[in-house]
Amino acid sequence: MRGFKVGLSILCVAGLAACSDPGRFGPGAGGPGMGPGANGFGQPGSVGQGALDPSSAAYFEETVGDRVLFAVDQSTLSDEARGRLAQQAQWLSRNPEYTAVIEGHADEQGTREYNLALGARRAASARDFLVAQGVAGSRLRTVTYGKERPIEICSTEECYNQNRRAVTVIAAGGLTG
Repeated sequence: MRGFKVGLSILCVAGLAACSDPGRFGPGAGGPGMGPGANGFGQPGSVGQGALDPSSAAYFEETVGDRVLFAVDQSTLSDEARGRLAQQAQWLSRNPEYTAVIEGHADEQGTREYNLALGARRAASARDFLVAQGVAGSRLRTVTYGKERPIEICSTEECYNQNRRAVTVIAAGGLTG
């Protein structure tokens, strides 16, 4: 019986170790936002080339950057956020085959309703900036998740800071929903 328990323990540890490899499903799998293709859409230029292809979703996420951060209870864009969004607008202008959904997020502080409204304002700020930079509004959609989809789960300012964000999720083709 002891041998069975030891064997079972080893099997469990090996199984957990296999589950901890974020790249087990290929390039881009398992990272923040689950990497390119996580939104369920095909990504032109991303197969086999990843971040090296400047027209790929991986390049957008890794080199241009897909998110901007906000201060506590704010939806106003910082200088750093405007710089990142200007880069996103340039990339979107060079790659008209892509559309984008801009997700608004908040930290865990506050009520669900307040954070949904705050996330909506953050997504709208990012969208409005992209439109002002020349990206067609018909290529952009916003959605708010409030505090429902944190990327960091803990109750420290460092975690809260990462969760106060707008994320530009690109997809090939038209917008749905």
